[in-house]
Formats: sequence, structure tokens, C-alpha cells
Amino acid sequence: MAGDGHESGGAIAAAFAANMGIAITKFAGFLITGSSSLLAESIHSVADSSNQGLLVLGGRQAKRAPDELHQFGHGRVRYFWAFVVAVVLFSLGGLFSVYEGYHKIHDPHEIDSPAIAIGILAVAFVFEAFALRTAVRHATPARGRRSWSEYIRESRSPELPVLLLEDSGALLGLTCALLGIALALITGEPVFDGIGTLAIGILLLVIAFVLAREMRSLLIGESASPELERRIDAEFERAPEVRRVIHTLTEHLGPDEILIAAKVEFDPGLTMAQLIDAINAAEARVRAIEGIGTARIYVEPDVGPPETVEEAAAPPPS
Repeated sequence: MAGDGHESGGAIAAAFAANMGIAITKFAGFLITGSSSLLAESIHSVADSSNQGLLVLGGRQAKRAPDELHQFGHGRVRYFWAFVVAVVLFSLGGLFSVYEGYHKIHDPHEIDSPAIAIGILAVAFVFEAFALRTAVRHATPARGRRSWSEYIRESRSPELPVLLLEDSGALLGLTCALLGIALALITGEPVFDGIGTLAIGILLLVIAFVLAREMRSLLIGESASPELERRIDAEFERAPEVRRVIHTLTEHLGPDEILIAAKVEFDPGLTMAQLIDAINAAEARVRAIEGIGTARIYVEPDVGPPETVEEAAAPPPS
């Protein structure tokens, strides 16, 4: 977790550099050829470049110190800007491409200089593949043994999942554009260019939905991963003064910040000073867990029967 910011920063820079050049090249290709697939792809790349700008903005704003209104800091602003990426940019890009594809299907036009269009898309494919390779390389250490779909669903850092979906979508979009133009040339029917554009729009809308769903969950507040929660409980229980962990509740305040509230049963023979020392020692062990990032820990000494997470999180009876 703690290294995610540096890793995602390198991936964002690589993706931004690739998308800016690709967007300009695709739009120039559209002006020359009139291909709606190239226009949709240029809008796609502009949206991708804007995405990276917003992710960088979110990372910078998240570093602001806590204030009176935001006493736990501004870590979740990274989730907010990732949500904007999904809802606004991908959705608008997808709707524009759907409209352009619909228009081209109902009023098809011949593609001028199709060789230029195919050449531009082929070059763009190489650059997008490089950007995806960079994102995969940065995400692999954090992914571990999970599948890529599991990593995207379970990651508490928004940047790398956004980049992975974005770059994968870009490659699929380029494939749709190439197929549309190729079929238009082979069959002599320019309507296939419009179908390719429509497919790009649908693809962008699907990506927007997936990202919006994941970022909404992070904005609401997700707990630590099950593996990290087990390690937290294990560190609490290692202390000789601790009899058992009654329950532990966690919530991510940001990708690298976690709130931990634990109800722990200590040895009842401890004096007040010994209890305070035991709590501080337990908190220090939890903070030393590899990859935990910044931890805000609140320990409540207690005794009593075990509680489920649902019982611990439920409001007190009126």
C-alpha cells in the first residue's frame, strides 16, 4: 500500500505521454480521412489524457494536511477524482462515440486515404500496448496471486485499476476501429466504419459503469482486505497482556491511510499504567505491519462475549 503512490505515478506519466501524442495523431488522421472511427478514438485519447490529469490532481490534493473540517485528512479525494473520471469523461466519451456511430451508420461516407487511417491506428496500438505494459508492471507487485479482475475489484488504490481498464479499453477500441475500417474497405460499405465507432462508444460506457461502481464503493468506505485484517488481529493477539480480540473494525480513509478500531480484552490484573503501555505496544506492532501505510488506531479495553462485525457496527438501541 505504501508504495502505490510512487508506482501509480510512473504509470500515470507513461500513459499521459502516450495518450497526448496519440490523441493529436488520431485527430489529424480524422481530418485527412474523415473516418468516424478515428474521430471516436481521438476523443477517447483526449478523455484518457484528461483522466491522468485528474488522477494527478487527486494525488496532490490528498496530501493536504488534516484541518478542522477534515480531521482524518483528505485521502478520499483520490476516490472522488477517479469517480469523476468514470462518470464524466468515460461516459461523455462513450455517449459521443455512440452518437457519432449512429450518425455514420445512417449517413455513411467513404473513407479518404484509408491507408493513413490504418497506419495511424497501428502506431497508436503500439503506444497503447506500451502504456498497458507499464501499468501491468507497476500493478503486478500489489496484485500478488489474485487474478486481474480480483485485483481491480479489491484494490484500495484507484489509480492503477483506472489505468488498467483505460489502457485495456484503448486497445479494444483500436481493434474495433481497425476492424471497422478494414471491413469498410473489403466490402465497399462505409457503414462498417460507423459500426466500429458505435462499438467504441459501447465499450467506453461499459468501462464507465465498472469504474463508477468500484469508485462508489471506495467513496462510501471500504474495510481493509481480509488478509490485512487477519494480520492486524494477529499482531494484537501476540501481546502477552492480551487475552483475545473481541472485534476489529477497519475503514480506508484513503489508499494509504486506514482507520482501525479494536475492542480488546486485556489481562484484568493490569494496573492502569500497565494497560496504557500494553495498548501503546499493541498499536506499535500493528503500525509495523508491512504495507499498512498510515494507521489511525483506537483500542478500547473491554470484556465480554465475542461480537460479530454486524453487532459491533450496529447503533445502540434507543
